[in-house]
Amino acid sequence: MIRGSLVALVTPFRNQEIDEVAIRKMVRWHIGQGTDGIVPMGTTGESATLNVKEHTRVTEIVVEETAGRIPVVAGAGSNDTRSAIENNDRAQTVGADAALHVAGYYNRPSQEGLFRHFEAVHAASSIPIIIYNIPPRVIVDILPETMARIAALPRVVGVKDATGDLTRPILEGLQIDKDFAFLSGEDGTAVSYNAAGGNGCISVTANVAPAMCSKMQAACGDGDFAEAARIQERLMPLHMALFTEPSPAGVKYAVSLLGLCEEFCRLPIVPLSDGTKSAIHEAMSELGLI
Repeated sequence: MIRGSLVALVTPFRNQEIDEVAIRKMVRWHIGQGTDGIVPMGTTGESATLNVKEHTRVTEIVVEETAGRIPVVAGAGSNDTRSAIENNDRAQTVGADAALHVAGYYNRPSQEGLFRHFEAVHAASSIPIIIYNIPPRVIVDILPETMARIAALPRVVGVKDATGDLTRPILEGLQIDKDFAFLSGEDGTAVSYNAAGGNGCISVTANVAPAMCSKMQAACGDGDFAEAARIQERLMPLHMALFTEPSPAGVKYAVSLLGLCEEFCRLPIVPLSDGTKSAIHEAMSELGLI
């Protein structure tokens, strides 16, 4: 089962185009730092600003560079069910281990519509699927009863939960009768979510502090929540600084300070203010990252 610290990987650019060399460098670095899985082409990967060819190529590079050492969960979601299926097909073709599918944004589907969307994607998929529930971005919330219904589909293996509701792994766990990956989608709640029954996090901060995020998740897995909370307390200023302005501007700047890629984001994400840059720099310095 997919668990532990998975990084919601940024997409590096050079001269406004995908920086393939930087992607490979980051993947090797993450494996060396103890990251448990890589999630390209999610929100943090600026998937909304990449065309189909770019989207597929980024996933392909990550699959090639991981070479089966850790799982690759490819972002493949769309608010158009047909596009989601096509994205899933491409992820399968390039060798992703699983696909991440977000709830239908903009359309505002009903709970029945949400189920039918994921049912159709599942029927067309031969790889495992993780459901991404993030009401703050997509408006709609996949309610626990609907999540349990979706989870009954054989190849649906987990959820990335960015609801901020720490009762969800309990409420959903009571209704899901199989091994299921409950993954936090918020760095700030990662330890609390695990204490409520979760088993990992798809993390933005892991782009910057992968070893610490991995150790924190390992401590949770060992039941040592005191140690996990200690690490989380140290990481919290970095979590907060990275999200002061719209993501992924903060995390791209932080990764640039590590020398892994340029800080450039495609519009409509704009460069950070000097104040936010200073806060990120200070938080990273306090952790000994730079």
